[in-house]
Amino acid sequence: MTDYELTRRDAIAALTATGITVSAGGLFTWEWLNEGAADAEPPDVTLSDQDRDTLDTLAETLYPSGVSGISAFVETYVVGRLDAHPDREAEMVYAIETLDEYAQRWYDDPFRALDATQRDDTLDMMGLDVTDPDPDGHDVERVRFYLFNELLFALYTSPTGGELLGLENPQGYPGGTASYRQGPR
Repeated sequence: MTDYELTRRDAIAALTATGITVSAGGLFTWEWLNEGAADAEPPDVTLSDQDRDTLDTLAETLYPSGVSGISAFVETYVVGRLDAHPDREAEMVYAIETLDEYAQRWYDDPFRALDATQRDDTLDMMGLDVTDPDPDGHDVERVRFYLFNELLFALYTSPTGGELLGLENPQGYPGGTASYRQGPR
């Protein structure tokens, strides 16, 4: 399989696809969010190191095996998303806690500490592949909405994720008039 490297630039392109405007050179990091980015009041809830590890682990589980650069991509995307919508952070933390509770119940470890097979089994047993995403729904629906769908959306709206699918110009990624005239690589 061909290796695909996700970059922070991919994350910024994915943020643009969500309608979040990012200035040139805008670089989102966990520290940037926790310091009260853009002179805003820091949110009451901040993602812990464990929450960040869980997001990285979930992305590694969901993304194809030939994808690299996941941690920096997830960091840039999530921080940019939370900067634009700080009210989502508490919901995201709740969804991470829910995912960890399910993993703890079945394997006596949080999701981030499970091996690849156990992580896949946890997602399957939760029914995340068939559950409808609902931000106000029950626990599994919220995990699907705030974590599962969010990470997949970020990947597949990025230029590298679009390339994985054979889409040379994914939605939200500018390609200009020349892009539609070019065949696939």
